[in-house]
Amino acid sequence: MPRHFTRRSLIRGITAATAVATLATGLAACGGDSDAATTTGTAGTVTVGRLSNGAAKETSLKVSEVKSISAELPASLRKSGKLVIGSGTLPAGAPPLGFTGSDQKTLTGSEVDLARLVAAVLGLEPEVKRFTWENLFVGIDSGKVDVGFSNITDTEERKQKYEFASYRKDDLTFETLKKSPWTFDGDYRALAGRTVSVGAGTNQERILLEWKGKLEKEGKKLTVKYFQDSNSTYLALNSGKIDAYFGPSPNLAYHVTQSAGTPSPTRLAGQFSGAGATLQGLIAATAKKGSGLAKPLSDAINHLIDNGQYAKWLAAWNLTSDAVTTSEVNPPGLPLDNA
Repeated sequence: MPRHFTRRSLIRGITAATAVATLATGLAACGGDSDAATTTGTAGTVTVGRLSNGAAKETSLKVSEVKSISAELPASLRKSGKLVIGSGTLPAGAPPLGFTGSDQKTLTGSEVDLARLVAAVLGLEPEVKRFTWENLFVGIDSGKVDVGFSNITDTEERKQKYEFASYRKDDLTFETLKKSPWTFDGDYRALAGRTVSVGAGTNQERILLEWKGKLEKEGKKLTVKYFQDSNSTYLALNSGKIDAYFGPSPNLAYHVTQSAGTPSPTRLAGQFSGAGATLQGLIAATAKKGSGLAKPLSDAINHLIDNGQYAKWLAAWNLTSDAVTTSEVNPPGLPLDNA
């Protein structure tokens, strides 16, 4: 599908700065096995949207192994019979992409649901492990994780260490209080004099800091603040400590619906593409470079697209507008110069 756009769309993404020296302690402290709300039935039925507390419509989908695609897997993975899936959703989660389900213990969300569907096509048993954002990449680097399904943006910088199979548009947005008159129109100058929160180590942070640098050269100020989790971020927004929050479109759109009717309702205040003004950003399944996983992952996703399960998965999570027409291996991503 065409990859270049002039429309102003939202951004979403993530950077992978990790320290191998912290591998042993990092994984022990921040990673772990997880129950997952997606279930695979004995007859090849994968149920998505379970335990979502109203974020999704529970839907059962028929999915069977496709031998021609599973044959593309590395021999070691076929032998293990298991696909270890990394989710960077600790500590607080991020609905609707990945969060603790209504039973207060099970991981649910759109990302793990797609990972389970892909595993079914590959004839592998899915095993989900949860990490903090930074330690997700440590897990991939170390081989503890086969693939990350965690709203990871395809970037040219990341291609130095990882390979990708795209599956969803990558859009970012600003969220502000509904009573605020401020709107982002795609021009970074609109951020002058504002205080904005963003997740550390994310693609959106990289973009925001790029805009901050441009404003500084013009003698203008943009204050960037960081919080440990989304709850702290929204407390800061509600109290006026920040003007806006810059994050993934699906997460922020979900929160807007949840804030309606509360004393501090919010709204979306403008979007931007995760790959810059002229390139549609893409979210991708992420594996270690040279693992040989990108092509079978992409082929499995395309099988789901061609046979309708992909559209039903998106619809279950109210993410139909994020659909792509095809999954690609290592498509163009956010440029190194962040232009």
